[in-house]
Amino acid sequence: MVKIAPSILSADFCNLERDIKRVSAADWLHVDVMDGMFVPNLTVGAPVVESIRKHTDMFLDVHLMIDKPERYIDAFCKAGADLLSVHLEADHPSRIAAALRAMEANGVKKAVALRPITSARAVLPYIERLDMVLVMTVEPGFGGQAFMEEQLSTIREVRALIDRYNPACELEADGGIGPANAKAVIEAGATVLVAGSAVYGADDPAAAIAVLRR
Repeated sequence: MVKIAPSILSADFCNLERDIKRVSAADWLHVDVMDGMFVPNLTVGAPVVESIRKHTDMFLDVHLMIDKPERYIDAFCKAGADLLSVHLEADHPSRIAAALRAMEANGVKKAVALRPITSARAVLPYIERLDMVLVMTVEPGFGGQAFMEEQLSTIREVRALIDRYNPACELEADGGIGPANAKAVIEAGATVLVAGSAVYGADDPAAAIAVLRR
């Protein structure tokens, strides 16, 4: 069954503990970390992840939209992340590999993320050691953007690579996902759906999560 990972980027940060509990029917909790450099927005850091960890047992899926992410891997692992995603565009390939090694040393699940401009084949140097690939279906940096239909082809291409080289690897799609396109994303090969406004903007988040699973 597909996993649903509500993004707290769409939560009320003044009532974050409450809003985490509102999505307890989900499988994972998606935490978007933005540094104002790799993307033009600022969000949260390791101290917030540490605070979240104290108030939930949910699987913490932490998406690092930050420049040179290797510098912060240890901090986010110690804060309580269960999985970290680093963007292939955020550093030299040798430093991305080093970031993945740091995750492994900390016992945290490893993922790489692709912006819409990045080819699916960019995952090939890493694919056999990954726990997940994240395909962005919007340009990273802000919540509430419209889903990019052309990214369905990237999801399909990544799915084919995963099936060939690492069938146990998860495939996550993130950006603009809601009831109107969730089925197409799943059919393209995604196994994890990130949803922000589609869940937090609903009157009943649990019902919204159930709709996305169908």
